[in-house]
Amino acid sequence: QVQLVESGGGLVQAEGSLRLSCVASGFIFSLNNIDWYRQTPGNQRELVASITSGGQTNYADSVKGRFTISRDNAKNTVYLQMNSLKPEDTAVYYCRVVARMHPFWGQGTQVTVSS
Repeated sequence: QVQLVESGGGLVQAEGSLRLSCVASGFIFSLNNIDWYRQTPGNQRELVASITSGGQTNYADSVKGRFTISRDNAKNTVYLQMNSLKPEDTAVYYCRVVARMHPFWGQGTQVTVSS
């Protein structure tokens, strides 16, 4: 079955960096686009960054220039490098894939940025 496992979250001070990882299994990773979302309590999940099967990337305006999404097809892994973190980046971060016409989500990883 499709599985996505995020890791790399934690507590960091403002202007610090973190790298999130999302390890995937159960589908042909190299053929699928992968997204990173984030969610804060009481709010809907927000699309943060996307990467296509061909490596094209897209970012939310709020993270452009600070976050970088990348993928390693040999490791079935997508990364989110987050630099110059701000307190407003505090959220649970999820990776998502649409496989077999169905969205699948990981369990999420908490990122907390202190001021």
